[in-house]
Amino acid sequence: MADLTVDQDVRLRRPAGIRSIRLGETKVSYVPDGDVRLRPLSVLPGTTDEVWAAHPEYLDAAGHLVGSVGALLVEHGDRALLIDAGFGPQSHEAPEGPISTIRGGALPDGLAALGRRPEDIEAVAFTHLHADHLGWACHPAPGSDRLVFGHADYLVSEPEWDRRDLLEAQGMTEQVAALAPRVRTVADGQEIFPGVRVRITAGHTVGHAEYVITGGGRRLIAFGDAVHSPIQIDHPEWSSAFDHDQARTADHRHRLVAELAEPGTIGFGVHLADVVFGRVQRDGDGPAWRPLDS
Repeated sequence: MADLTVDQDVRLRRPAGIRSIRLGETKVSYVPDGDVRLRPLSVLPGTTDEVWAAHPEYLDAAGHLVGSVGALLVEHGDRALLIDAGFGPQSHEAPEGPISTIRGGALPDGLAALGRRPEDIEAVAFTHLHADHLGWACHPAPGSDRLVFGHADYLVSEPEWDRRDLLEAQGMTEQVAALAPRVRTVADGQEIFPGVRVRITAGHTVGHAEYVITGGGRRLIAFGDAVHSPIQIDHPEWSSAFDHDQARTADHRHRLVAELAEPGTIGFGVHLADVVFGRVQRDGDGPAWRPLDS
């Protein structure tokens, strides 16, 4: 048990690489695009210096929370779906605020390592329309003026797309224009791919969506930005500074944590550190989020 604890502590301080699990005939893989370093007190304003002093395992040498940035590849037979599209070939740093640094650019290489080309992706389903999830859906392929996934449908929840004016107000008019020709809106409960259903869980954004993937007697909940750090599994009341409606997100996160503790249920958090797949185990012995890799 001690070795497992040490390994998990190391993993909490590094972004995730490619990791895959199987749900019967369906394979799901985390495809890295880059990483993000977050200022803990800013991103989780409900926390205190004392909280982080008691949990140094979550922080890197600079005192930042380490997060992953990427996408989830869902493969069923010859078909392939991508959930989210990373940050794209760019980087950003800020002297203050929740984000210290964020970078992307690795997603196409990750897909190639998994044996997939961008042309294989029939649709890109978005959890929500923030820049670190739109990424490669709005950027041309290297050395080209054509979008990487320009042949694919872009699936966006109806309420999220209905309020795209919120994005335009944040200076994302170009991204909205790039998405618009390919957008197909989806509704709560809709099956968008074999074994994959949409679940609209507004809070982080007005139309934030989760994706529930079933197969082999198990289900995986890709919960998007309902959780940014595994420490929130132990403290679902701690909402992110990025949440559009922090109280609503906290209410949902309480329900989500209970659901993730049910038998046969796996969670996927695209922004968690190198623990993107996991189960919730409430036994009072260590953190509730237990990484799962197979």
